[in-house]
Amino acid sequence: MHVGMVWWFYLILLVQIRAQNLVKNAELESTSSWDCWGIHCEVTNDHASGQHAVKVTGRQQEYEGPSQFINVQPSSHYSVTGIVKILNDYPGELGQKIGIGVEFTYTDGRKDYLGAASLPLINSHSGFVHLKGDFVSPSKPLKATRIYYNGPKPSVNFIVDATTVNLIPTNNNWRTQSDHTINTLRKSNINFQIHVDGGIDPSQVQIQITQTKKSFAFGTAVACDEYMYGHQQYKDFLNKHFNWVTTEGALKWPSMESTKGNIKYDLPVNTIKELRKHGIKVRAHNIIWSVPTFIQSWVKALSGSALRQAVSQRITGVMSKVKGLVEHWDVNNEDLHAQWYQNRLSDMNYNVEVFKQAHKTDPTVKLFLNDYNVVAQGEFTQAYLKQALHVKGSNAGLYGIGVQGHFSDEMRPDPTAIKARLDVLAQAKLPIWITELDVMAADENTRADYYETALRSFYGHPAVEGIVFWGFWAPRHWRGVKGAILNADFTVNAAGRRVLDLLENQWTTHETRKTTKTGTNYFTVNGFHGDYQVKVMYQGRELADQRKSFSLGKSAQNINIHVHK
Repeated sequence: MHVGMVWWFYLILLVQIRAQNLVKNAELESTSSWDCWGIHCEVTNDHASGQHAVKVTGRQQEYEGPSQFINVQPSSHYSVTGIVKILNDYPGELGQKIGIGVEFTYTDGRKDYLGAASLPLINSHSGFVHLKGDFVSPSKPLKATRIYYNGPKPSVNFIVDATTVNLIPTNNNWRTQSDHTINTLRKSNINFQIHVDGGIDPSQVQIQITQTKKSFAFGTAVACDEYMYGHQQYKDFLNKHFNWVTTEGALKWPSMESTKGNIKYDLPVNTIKELRKHGIKVRAHNIIWSVPTFIQSWVKALSGSALRQAVSQRITGVMSKVKGLVEHWDVNNEDLHAQWYQNRLSDMNYNVEVFKQAHKTDPTVKLFLNDYNVVAQGEFTQAYLKQALHVKGSNAGLYGIGVQGHFSDEMRPDPTAIKARLDVLAQAKLPIWITELDVMAADENTRADYYETALRSFYGHPAVEGIVFWGFWAPRHWRGVKGAILNADFTVNAAGRRVLDLLENQWTTHETRKTTKTGTNYFTVNGFHGDYQVKVMYQGRELADQRKSFSLGKSAQNINIHVHK
C-alpha cells in the first residue's frame, strides 16, 4: 500500500475510534465537559497525549477526581482507557491505587459504584501510566451514568490525560464457541472394536460405557468444622459431587495463629486427611493475606527483620505440616488490592520473596496468585496480567493464576466480558483456575441461569484448568441463600439442579451401545476426560470377565472386546 494511503487509512481509523468514544473532550486539552466538584483542576503542559492534560489537586477524599456524565446502553459491555501520572507520594506507602470508576444512578434514586480500570502501586517515579479495563452496565433503568478518576490518598496529586469509553459489540455466538471448546478440549475419542462370536445373538449384546471420575476439577470451598463435626448431609453432598476442595478458612493464618505461638493445626490437617480418603484433592488457602483487615494485631505490631522472620516461620511451618497432602497453595492473597507486607517492609518485591520461600519449602506443590475483580469485573484485569508476568519472570515458582469469580448481587455474568478478561490473563501463558465462584440472585431460577452462564463461559475457555465454587450450602455460604445451590434443609434448589445437570449429566459421559452383527463391530464414543468402566451385557446379564477400566486423557483410547460363550 502507498505511504499516503497508509496515512489516510490510519487517519480515518482514528476518526472512527474517536467518533465511537462516549467521552467528550477526551484528550483533556482543557477542563471543558469535565466536572471537578470540590477539587481543583487546571490545564498543564505536562502531558502524554495531545498538547495538554489536566492537573488535579485539592482533593479531600480518595474517591474524588475529574468526572463526566456519559450515555450508556443497558446490559452492555464497554472498554475504558485513561492515562494518568502521580505527582507526589504518600509517606509510608510504596505506591497508590489509581483508577477510573463508574457511578450508576437508577431511576429510583439509588446508586451503584463499579471499578472499571485500576492499577496498584503507582508512584511519582512511574511516570505516565495507561489504565485499561472494562465494565458491563446494569440491566435496570438508569437515570445517569458518570465516570470518574479516583484512588490515591487525598494528599496525592495527579495528572489525567486521554480517556476513552467505547461500546464493545456483544458476542451472540458465545454459546456455540463455548460448546466447541468444550467438545474439542475436554473430550477425546474412545474407539471400540467389539468381536462377537458365532452362537452369540448380536442384538442381545450391550456395551455400557460409564464415566466414573472426572479429570477436570469441579470443586468447592469446605467449611472444615462443618465437614468434620457438623451435619452428615453436608459431608455426604460434598463427597458425592465434588472432586476438589479449597480450605475456606481453617488454613488462614489469622484462624490458625490468632495469638502468637498458639498454632491450631488439628482441624485443617485432619479435614484434609479425611477428604483424601474420599479421593478429593485439596487447594490450600492461604499462606498470608495482604489486606490489613485480615492480619492479626500481633503481626501488625512487627516490622523489619522480626516481621520477615514471622512470615518465614509461617511459610515453613504450615507448608511443612501439609506437605504431600495438598496440591495447591494460594500464596499472598489479594495482593492487588492491598500491599500491607510490602509497605510495612518498604520492599516492593516482598511478594516475590514470599513465593520464592514457599517454592523452596515445597518445590512439588503448585503455587498460585489469587485475587478478585479480575474476571467477574474488569477493574484489575490488566493489573493482574502485569503482576502474573512479573512473578513468573522472577522464577519464583508460580504455577497458576487464581481468579476468584465473585459476581455482584443480581449481576448477570456477561459471557463476552468474561471471555475478553480471560483472554487477557491467558497472555501470561499460565493455567487459570476459577477459585471462588459464586453468583447472587434471590430467585433460584435466575440464580440457575447465572451459574449456567458462568460455568459455560469458564469451562469453555481453553486456559481454564479448574473451577471451584465458594461454598454450596445456604447456612455456610458467605452470601447466604442467594448464592447457594443447596437449601438449609439440604434440598437441592433450582440453581443446584442446573449445576448438577451440567456437571453430572451434560458434561459426563454415560452411553450404551448395541452390536449389530456377528463378527467385528466398530464404533466411537466421544467422551469427557476421566476414568471409565466398560461393562458387556448379554441377555441382561453382565459378562464380568469382559469388564474393562481405563483413563481417558487428551489422546484417544482403543478398546478391544471379545464377546464369546
